[in-house]
Amino acid sequence: MAIKEKIEGDIAILTLKGDLVGDPETTELKEKVGSLISDEIRKVIIDLGKVRYVNSTGLGTLISTLGKTRDAGGKLALARVGDNVQNLFVITQLVKVFDTYETVDRAIAGLKTKKK
Repeated sequence: MAIKEKIEGDIAILTLKGDLVGDPETTELKEKVGSLISDEIRKVIIDLGKVRYVNSTGLGTLISTLGKTRDAGGKLALARVGDNVQNLFVITQLVKVFDTYETVDRAIAGLKTKKK
């Protein structure tokens, strides 16, 4: 899996490509979000448009990154969630936990207007 980082103002956009299924990918994502928070960037969008598959380890990583951003007073949003991943979110009831958006632009707008 590859992670591409882009900063727009006070929002970091992490575009993932590949599968989110375990180490080293999950560790890399956790470290990337931790680094952003250390750099005072507390609004994070994870673009899942190019992620084909997420397993339980990947779900745990997404939940962990959500907790980490919230603990730091920040916000996390998911963008371009594919059908396979969306179905997994529905089955696990994580659709109630994550803020998801159809596009990265909508996620940016959502993070700019959303209150804690």
